[in-house]
Amino acid sequence: MRAWRLLCFRAEAARVDEGETMSAVLVLNTDNTALHTVTLQHAIGMLVREVAIVEQAREGLNLGPYPYPLVLRLVRYVKTAFLYTRAPGWTKRGVLRRDRHTCAYCGGQAGTVDHLVPQSRGGRNSWLNTVAACSPCNTRKANRTPEEAGMPLLFTPYPPSRAQLARLDQRGESR
Repeated sequence: MRAWRLLCFRAEAARVDEGETMSAVLVLNTDNTALHTVTLQHAIGMLVREVAIVEQAREGLNLGPYPYPLVLRLVRYVKTAFLYTRAPGWTKRGVLRRDRHTCAYCGGQAGTVDHLVPQSRGGRNSWLNTVAACSPCNTRKANRTPEEAGMPLLFTPYPPSRAQLARLDQRGESR
């Protein structure tokens, strides 16, 4: 247990040295399908417990005896039918990742989520009723639908799969 804490401390020091924030590590199943992302600390724990191996690492950076992981592959296959039976639960962070932090109205950098049918009119927190938006567009649209505000959407909202969110999170993609 003490060695694991030391590795976590070294990982934190490496991130500080490089000026990074907590990075996500992609976890692959044994058949190379993306399962999810985990924190660097969790990834180190998986390596210590020997439930995963490093598939891709950051060049020239080690955390104790382990290379700095970017992608891990599980040692044993995990049945994933549950991942694909339904869309992941709605979250504000998930909407921003799905829309790649791009405003659905102007295409600028988005930092908030807008409801197409406002909550005051019965709109719910759902994948199909929310899009990423910048603050000026969100304020301009106010308590109206995009049609009422004369603000057409640049892209259509959709419910993403867990694998799509994991890939977007790993790549840090932007539109």
